Amino acid sequence: MFDQIERSVSRILNLEKAEFDFFTSLLRKKTLKKKEMLLRSGEDCRDIYFINSGCLRYFYLVDGEEKTAQFFFEDSWYTDYESFLSGDPAENYVDAIEDSELLCLERDSLQRLYIEIPKFERFGRMAAEGAYLGIKYRTKNLTTLSAEERYLKLIQERPHVYERIPQYYIASYLNIQPESLSRIRKKLATKGGG
Repeated sequence: MFDQIERSVSRILNLEKAEFDFFTSLLRKKTLKKKEMLLRSGEDCRDIYFINSGCLRYFYLVDGEEKTAQFFFEDSWYTDYESFLSGDPAENYVDAIEDSELLCLERDSLQRLYIEIPKFERFGRMAAEGAYLGIKYRTKNLTTLSAEERYLKLIQERPHVYERIPQYYIASYLNIQPESLSRIRKKLATKGGG
């Protein structure tokens, strides 16, 4: 159960066995069925989640319409940093696109981990920096690329999204209507490019 998270952490930290065992003692397992909610707007996000298997979708409701902001797959981390850090209610939603298994680390446990094994602060900093860069990258793509360019970039950089995510969620993520995505895909297929 801890093989993937050990590989993820070891990309940044070199842990002794006792340190890794202490870390895993703070984790709890959570399973979600497909379409089950992990977080709703108005709830406090108290955990950082490692996705052991499956896929999560992070989205907002805008005038009753779901706007997909991101997808998180196995071997990645998710938390609503704003809610997690401030204790304020989340403004977004997170659901499972597939049956998913998560390993959860509570806010208080993370603080304990930072005290007991200070090198984990480096891991926390690296995770925060990665999240920031991801947000900047997504914002830049949404504001500077056409819908077709965003789609091509997505299937080039994250082909598993195309393979595992329903088209209407992909359209929402690209900030276009499903019909527009169908036209883009048809145009690219005619050209032999997608």
